[in-house]
Amino acid sequence: MKKFYLLLLTVGLLTQALQAQKKSKNINQKTVEASCAQCKFKVKEPQGCDLAIRVKGRIYFLDGTNLDAHGDAHEEDGFCNAIRQAVVTGTIKGNRIQVSQFNLKPLEKKSNQILTELSISQKSSVTLCSATSFPAK
Repeated sequence: MKKFYLLLLTVGLLTQALQAQKKSKNINQKTVEASCAQCKFKVKEPQGCDLAIRVKGRIYFLDGTNLDAHGDAHEEDGFCNAIRQAVVTGTIKGNRIQVSQFNLKPLEKKSNQILTELSISQKSSVTLCSATSFPAK
């Protein structure tokens, strides 16, 4: 009889554990890090490039969007070369998220990048002005 109760208790605990795993959690308009799971988040499996997000240090693969839906992943600011900020809404199931919304935030320019662009812009305008001829009056 003790074995029967022990078996019943074990089955009950396993059932509860499985139900807890199957429960999904919703995220709504959460700002997260988004990038290539393998190239930037250093996930080893599966091989190849996959879009993923990092929430509180945990990596989730995405269903409902992919790398190619957001430009060339191998550009300088692409997912295989940069970790970007995104606003995500979806349902977490295990290590995957079924996204209903994935909005990539614009890149913030670094101060040295802004100074470089300003310098280039100023040089261009000087050249442009010196190349312009004005009609004689």
